[in-house]
Amino acid sequence: MIKALFFDIDGTLVSFQTHCIPTSTIEALAEAKAKGLQIFIATGRPRLIINNLGALQTQNLIDGYITMNGAYCFVGDEVIYKSAIQTTEVTALTSFCAERNIPCIVVGEHHLCVCQPTDLIEQIFHVQLGVDILHARLKNMDEMTGKDIFQLTPFINEAEEQMIRPAIPNCEIGRWHPAFADITAIGNTKQRGIDEMIRRFGIRREETMAFGDGGNDISMLRHVGIGVAMGNARDEVKAAADYVTASVDEDGVAKALRKFILD
Repeated sequence: MIKALFFDIDGTLVSFQTHCIPTSTIEALAEAKAKGLQIFIATGRPRLIINNLGALQTQNLIDGYITMNGAYCFVGDEVIYKSAIQTTEVTALTSFCAERNIPCIVVGEHHLCVCQPTDLIEQIFHVQLGVDILHARLKNMDEMTGKDIFQLTPFINEAEEQMIRPAIPNCEIGRWHPAFADITAIGNTKQRGIDEMIRRFGIRREETMAFGDGGNDISMLRHVGIGVAMGNARDEVKAAADYVTASVDEDGVAKALRKFILD
């Protein structure tokens, strides 16, 4: 029996087209919650830029958050797991980006820094993802000195990713957008976040179900009892899932929940 549901945000819960959660998804999650299931977020976003879940948060439907691809997990005000990137590897990556004028988002526990900002960040985060908080953030690393860094998001292509990889051997590199990569300390994935969350709540892995659409969702879709890929997911994500539902804009979450949980 499934007891816990884990959801990616962008392209899974939230439409890339409308920046909103479909009404069918909200209703299905409320129904699942009423049946006693626990609902968790599993996202690459840091807490500071989770700005699109109000329709669920106002109904108290979310029990916990796996953020920064598993590097920082919390339940209410309780941080149940966090794991920072080694300082030397933060320096290696941020220096690589600074030397090439590559935009890079640097995320601490309570702070976020946008280094080398360009119009690309505006286009992707503000226009495509509906995030405007980056406008007000720091523009250099000086004020991040001495703070733990949990995620780096450099706007590098796959060739540049291969160039920097030898300098950050203790990091995980995940990619859910072609323009950038999310980098965390090694071992931090959404799969790890699920393990921390179910340990906290006393849930067995076979009692879990996860939904995702991006490359950073593959580990959790393979790890849970039932992995569901959205119809708008890339082929490799669909191949990692137990079931492929409709797209986010075609009521994919609600349809899968009705197939496995609600009907």
